Amino acid sequence: MFLTFTVLGLVLGAVYAIAASGLVLTYNTSGIFNFAHGAQAMIGAFTFYQLQVVWGVPTLLAVAIVLGILGPLMGYLLHRFIMGGLRDTAEVTKIVVTVAILLGFVSLSHWVWSPQDARMVRMFFGADSYVSIGGVVIRYHEIICLVAAAGIAIGLRLLFTKSRMGVVMRGAVDDPDLLRLNGHDPERVAAIAWAMGSTLAVLAGILITPVGGGALEANALTLLVIDAFAAALFGRLRSIPRTFVGAVVLGMASTYLVAYAPSNWTWVTNLRDALPMILLFVVLLVLPQDRLRGAAVRTRERYEVPTVRRAAIWGVVLVVATVAFRQLIDDSSVGTLILGLTFAIIALSLTLLTGYAGELNLAPISFGAIATLVAFHTGITGQGLDARMSLTGLVLGVLAAAITGALVALPALRLRGLYLALATLAFGGIVSSMVLRETQPRSWFGHEFALFPQGTIIVWPLKVGPLDLGDQDVFLYTTATIFAVLGVGVIALRNSGYGRRLAAMKDSPAAAVMLGQRLVRLKLSVFMISTAIAGLGGILMSMALSSVTSDHFVYTLSLSLVMLTVVGGIGYVSGALFGGLIAGAGFSLIVGTFNELGSAHPEHASTFSIISHLILVAVALVGVGVAHNPSGNMSSIFAGHRFLAGAPEVRYAAIGVTVVLYGLAYAGVIGTWTFGILVAVLWMALPALGLWLRAERLLPPEALAARRGVPLELVGVDVPYPDGFGGQLDRTLGLPARARRATPTIPAQAQAPSEEGESHVRV
Repeated sequence: MFLTFTVLGLVLGAVYAIAASGLVLTYNTSGIFNFAHGAQAMIGAFTFYQLQVVWGVPTLLAVAIVLGILGPLMGYLLHRFIMGGLRDTAEVTKIVVTVAILLGFVSLSHWVWSPQDARMVRMFFGADSYVSIGGVVIRYHEIICLVAAAGIAIGLRLLFTKSRMGVVMRGAVDDPDLLRLNGHDPERVAAIAWAMGSTLAVLAGILITPVGGGALEANALTLLVIDAFAAALFGRLRSIPRTFVGAVVLGMASTYLVAYAPSNWTWVTNLRDALPMILLFVVLLVLPQDRLRGAAVRTRERYEVPTVRRAAIWGVVLVVATVAFRQLIDDSSVGTLILGLTFAIIALSLTLLTGYAGELNLAPISFGAIATLVAFHTGITGQGLDARMSLTGLVLGVLAAAITGALVALPALRLRGLYLALATLAFGGIVSSMVLRETQPRSWFGHEFALFPQGTIIVWPLKVGPLDLGDQDVFLYTTATIFAVLGVGVIALRNSGYGRRLAAMKDSPAAAVMLGQRLVRLKLSVFMISTAIAGLGGILMSMALSSVTSDHFVYTLSLSLVMLTVVGGIGYVSGALFGGLIAGAGFSLIVGTFNELGSAHPEHASTFSIISHLILVAVALVGVGVAHNPSGNMSSIFAGHRFLAGAPEVRYAAIGVTVVLYGLAYAGVIGTWTFGILVAVLWMALPALGLWLRAERLLPPEALAARRGVPLELVGVDVPYPDGFGGQLDRTLGLPARARRATPTIPAQAQAPSEEGESHVRV
């Protein structure tokens, strides 16, 4: 029995080693940790199934197509069009782009290969082809896994240490400019490495499903290869031999746990599923960490923090807009909007932690799960339909999230960037695989108790005095008000001395320490405040859902929320609002709308289904655009609207049009969707409209001259000075503002030349 489980552990570890080797390869040559590695493995496994099983392609030919064409091409295209543009970006941007690819690939697989269909994959040469050594049965498929892993480990070790190409690959991330001076193209080298890493991911995807048993399933296969993260970190993202050892330890620990755990340990299955994440967390804390690549590079992210007064005004606008929008939607849509606002509150925790402090948390919803469980067990009062959540339960849940955040952050305080992101991801995996699977009563300190009874809990709405969130309208307005108040509070915090210390820690921890800052206390406090906000949002989210299952807290949902918040602009409160509304309401609205259209028009049901899937894939991949706009969409929008400051009448006209459209929607002349789309298009296109209508007031002289095809030196000679040019000139020169007498500009050709032959133009 021992030998049997040892061989099985070695085989499982070998597959982990193949996957982890691909991660190490791409990280060492591009400085990007590829969170989409598992999704690439999943796409390769499904494509192999399609070729071999569905289309009947011979096994060897199918393997050759997947490993020789699909794997390298997928890696090369990813680097060519996406990863190559991530230089000089912050770590969170690099993470989000690869997370976006992961989510996009999963959505694509659900579209092409329906999750409702079971797909079984056989071992190479079949399960009946094996050899027996010492009474231990070893199948040919398992031998292939062992040989392939050993060959890859030896080959990559020799590549990095004994070949010129290996030195060039390491130089591609260490010093690309120096590499160019030596006649090499770092982008081409990185593209080759990504092609090789993608091929290794695809190979792991083909091998791992028959070893583990079961059917092909996109989410499970994607997360299964993510288990190799622990092995890659064991090698500190650098050493192939240590990565191989870590993978073997992980594989054997998993099989020994199943084989030798006492039979009365009913939780051992949950522990086995969570073991890779537990080991990942332990490895991050115990092993000495190398300095992450590119940490000293000046990034391209730029965020502007508004004043508290402006934030308060926009908070009031948000609440008023929510009340007005409620009048246009039906009762069934109110719950979806509430859910989106609760997700926005969770995303607000990321604005404080990541946007302002530069610390990463890839599992914000997991802290919401902790808060929800504590609130459920301590705060539900009453029976039946009269049951409600008490304020005590809400406060205890928020405190529990803050304390959990401190417990997670305390051992991880020395981590930063990617390592901290992986530590929080590991925590999210532990919550999903262990805490939320404790559905049966167990003895806790002499009492029978279930953390997540029967896998479903009912979280009743809050009631405090006259405030009863059981009324959906009250719930909606209260949630909008909470977000507005928290948003103003976060901005006030950023504008305070505490916020300036956070900004200093984000820019340069070493400099902050030299100035006397206590980074341990600062990190711990910001983690606690952030996770408390996430806990509050999680409880409100659970109230909005009412019936809550573990699927509502899966950590891939956290990854989606982080991605969309970064897309919106993680340094802005409005970016949190954007990310939360899209993650909490956008996806369900898209799916629900097209499902309803398909039901209403069955002859076009397939067309609506295709459109729905296309939109879901596009939304998932929208994070890829962060590579070109790392400050987020809100930064671009704000820049465009600041451009209109010189022509306020354009904004007033847009407000008037918005009011008219609202009146038409309220009267039923146009639908809610039409109103929303028209208003969004209007305000997105407003800077371009303003430029078209008021170019002479908005553009500086040089831009206006270029627009008219006039050289800059002839402005004021062949064309008149634009309005307000004197004020622009004063601001450019740093002169104090002064009142100016309006004086008509005289065209150059209408002036009489002076004795010196010069024209005198008054500005």
